[in-house]
Amino acid sequence: MLLIFPPIAKACEPPAGIARLVGALQANNIPCRLWDANLEGQLWLLEQPPTVDDTWTRRAARHCQRNLALLRSPDTYRNMDRYPTAVRDLNRLLAMAGATTGATPGLADYRHAERSPLRSSDLLWAAETPRQNPFFTFFNQRLPLLLDGVSTVGISLNYLSQALTAFALIGLLRQQYPQLKVVLGGGLVGSWLARPDWRNPFSGLVDQLIAGPGEGPLLELLGATQPVNNGLPAYDQLPLQDYLSPGLLLPYSAAAGCWWNRCSFCPERAEGNRYQPLPAQQALSELQALTARYRPQLLHLLDNAISPALLRLLAETPPGAPWYGFARFDEQLADLAFCRALRESGCVMLKLGLESGDQGVLDRLSKGIDLAVASRVLENLKAVGIGVYCYLLFGTPAEDEAAARRTLDFVALHAGQIGFLNLAIFNMPAFGDEATDYATAPFYEGDLQLYTSFRHPAGWERGEVRRFLSQEFVRHPVIAPIVRRDPPLFTSNHAALFMP
Repeated sequence: MLLIFPPIAKACEPPAGIARLVGALQANNIPCRLWDANLEGQLWLLEQPPTVDDTWTRRAARHCQRNLALLRSPDTYRNMDRYPTAVRDLNRLLAMAGATTGATPGLADYRHAERSPLRSSDLLWAAETPRQNPFFTFFNQRLPLLLDGVSTVGISLNYLSQALTAFALIGLLRQQYPQLKVVLGGGLVGSWLARPDWRNPFSGLVDQLIAGPGEGPLLELLGATQPVNNGLPAYDQLPLQDYLSPGLLLPYSAAAGCWWNRCSFCPERAEGNRYQPLPAQQALSELQALTARYRPQLLHLLDNAISPALLRLLAETPPGAPWYGFARFDEQLADLAFCRALRESGCVMLKLGLESGDQGVLDRLSKGIDLAVASRVLENLKAVGIGVYCYLLFGTPAEDEAAARRTLDFVALHAGQIGFLNLAIFNMPAFGDEATDYATAPFYEGDLQLYTSFRHPAGWERGEVRRFLSQEFVRHPVIAPIVRRDPPLFTSNHAALFMP
């Protein structure tokens, strides 16, 4: 079997999903190959002569190899002086490489002037016309080298930014290798399959769609009658020295779903995703084994929120390398001694979803966050030297303009304890329990859309929210430096690298 991670996603760390799948297949004696077409494809595209001739593009092409080396050098992450220019120049080169196809690839996104990943007709078009994709020549060159002896191809489709190119790849496989079985899985596919109105538009193109963790379905598909175990994630086949980071950032997932799973308007709840954790001791053992095997510079824990049990184990028994991941504002982190133990275990940054600095909003959203506790958590993490990447969500049905201003006040008060900020505007999940109370029309045009527009009960509509954020929030004198500190395009994936 050949497992593929297609363009485009951030190419700063290897893809965790296909690494876990190959570990499971190998543990059951099923041969498997891995191909990170995302990383390789971006590097290939950066080597192509630019089709646009302007000052910026010429400069970016001239400095391409230097900029790649900068993103792979630890010295670059000791300050922000050279990093933004390197990132933006590389992004410019990628964008211009797609100019003749109507596509705009980037380091973190992929857009098309006329086609949308939210329309199945456009994904089918991508499959029918793979030559229109900027990665076509790259795919055509690499596939013959990878498909010898392969009967099944699995494609991991997690993000909208991958969808059009993934289907162009599927179309190419169908045209040139019609004997192959094509399997499609990943987070985006799971979201499609969770729609209550799902009708498969890809039945003539894709042999099987898989939702959720793919180890079991793949083992069954490939004839493993008595699975041994899911195995340890295996990254050996991936070009670990080529990722756009200074050393190996190793991703690891200890759970699917969210252990809290109570928040209103949560996409996980809307899709009916169950919380499926590994036992905490197994997760820690796997982290230690992976650290010993690959010697990463940084571990990236991918869980929606690291469980309290795993956090406790990490505090007691370090995994062997610095690490970061998502956690929740709770009493566990309000304990200064516990935070100190986390720091000593290697924790360099925590991503924390505050969402709002208004207690009433948090209560109505069932966030389970007490602002007094959140304040103590921020104070503790600052005191022990753990960075904070804080997530805020504006424009929820529970928020009005006054509540948004209280969020501004809370963030300003704690600005010295927050390293980075992610500011998002609320999207209403189209098929959540609450959507019928607010929904008015599809948020985007397309039969694969996952969100719906809605009429805000307090009149706090998206336009007003955007104006508040752009004209007031990000211009606040103590908040503006936090916003400017965010690594462009790579954002939280590189933020921990800038921690002292």
